[in-house]
Amino acid sequence: MTDKEYFAHETAVIDQGCQIGKGTKIWHFSHLMENAILGENCNIGQNVVISEGVVLGNNVKVQNNVSIYTGVICEDDVFLGPSMVFTNVINPRSAVNRRGQYIKTTVRKGASIGANATIVCGHDIGEYAFIGAGAVVTREVPAFALVVGNPARQIGWMSTFGHRLNFNDQGIAECPESKQKYKLSKGVVSRIDD
Repeated sequence: MTDKEYFAHETAVIDQGCQIGKGTKIWHFSHLMENAILGENCNIGQNVVISEGVVLGNNVKVQNNVSIYTGVICEDDVFLGPSMVFTNVINPRSAVNRRGQYIKTTVRKGASIGANATIVCGHDIGEYAFIGAGAVVTREVPAFALVVGNPARQIGWMSTFGHRLNFNDQGIAECPESKQKYKLSKGVVSRIDD
């Protein structure tokens, strides 16, 4: 890793063994712990903690004050809103050491997680899912799902461009921005190839 391939603000702390992709930017007071892996063209906001062994794909946007703990994998094009947090132990106790018992959470390609949301460990987030601000995710989130609240519950579906999808009687919806079409069948949303 060379300073010419990525940018790190002088106040950022980058521990040994980190891999940082070309074009990635790491801003003020952020800390990348040992062996964190960041893809290309990521943007890491201020005061972000990325723990040991975390993996971020390409073009991941992490807003200010986010904590990404060991066991988390974010695929390409994931958006993590301000002050959202992941957990990595299901039953934490100060007096009980559970290091090494971290539970894995995967955030699939293109998913967005809103400000102040909490993702309880072991609950994967599907492709292009949209987690509303302040939501507390306590179960798996399907691809393209829109979830809100505490505990988070699904209230609809979202397009890859981040617009709510309204399905007709035939189970077809169109994104108002991209004009991409989607099909809802047996509780699963998929894009229709043109």
